[in-house]
Amino acid sequence: MALLVEKTSSGREYKVKDMSQADFGRLELELAEVDMPGLMACRTEFGPSQPFKGARITGSLLMTIQTAVLIETLTALGAEVRWCSCNIFSTQDHAAAAIARDSAAVFAWKGETLQEYWWCTERALDWGPGGGPDLIVDDGGDATLLIHEGVKAEEEYEKNGTLPDPSSTDNAEFQIVLTIIRDGLKVDPTKYRKMKERLVGVSEETTTGVKRLYQMQASGALLFPAINVNDSVTKSKFDNLYGCRHSLPDGLMRATDVMIAGKVAFVAGYGDVGKGCAAALKQAGARVIVSEIDPICALQPQWKGLQVLPLE
Repeated sequence: MALLVEKTSSGREYKVKDMSQADFGRLELELAEVDMPGLMACRTEFGPSQPFKGARITGSLLMTIQTAVLIETLTALGAEVRWCSCNIFSTQDHAAAAIARDSAAVFAWKGETLQEYWWCTERALDWGPGGGPDLIVDDGGDATLLIHEGVKAEEEYEKNGTLPDPSSTDNAEFQIVLTIIRDGLKVDPTKYRKMKERLVGVSEETTTGVKRLYQMQASGALLFPAINVNDSVTKSKFDNLYGCRHSLPDGLMRATDVMIAGKVAFVAGYGDVGKGCAAALKQAGARVIVSEIDPICALQPQWKGLQVLPLE
């Protein structure tokens, strides 16, 4: 796919797979609104006061129908939104099309390459010469990572003229990140520092991103405040447990088209996500083996009738 930003008739930027799917996306979005009363209540209660009026919000989070309801809640509360997905395979193209047509700038499609993924992330952060977003809704920490690496590279470039060298790493994905930052330095050597100065903070949804944020905080490298959404009880005790219990077998069966019953399933870790995954696999008829480094968490699956073994 050609990496060129397109615009709606109203001038809003976007890049999605197929805008003709927008009507289908709107139908599913309206169905999802019925099952998401919390967000709809926010619109009713806070919509008239427009608490986000004038706020720029960038999202790097799964571009699904459910996320579309969140995006339209943010816009209903006054925010201006730019969005990309945090996963190359998770985008629902009809959801992206509906939001791109009706509500916000979206840069996401199912089956992105890594090059396309990071281009979309850069577009979601690009609010023009006036700096970046006021808030970031992050999932996995990639938008946060890009800003931190960008600031680091700009400071080095200002100090001694050194440009990021993609060949300095063996990680193919990080090579792409360094290439984007290197090319951007030649156009605007202060872009990411302007983003840092404008940012009020970031919310991080998942365990991976939260761990990265804590590491940066411990080393003194964290550039702006961060909210740990992942460890809030309404997330970890519901989405991590029941959400994964619902989606794991569905994803496995869609991807592999095989029956789970009779298979041996291995679950690495028995936190909230592991508990949900193990329960779903057992219910589907698999023989479940769990590995866990925490002794208490390792004892729990045994009391559920599951086998616990070392990773080796």
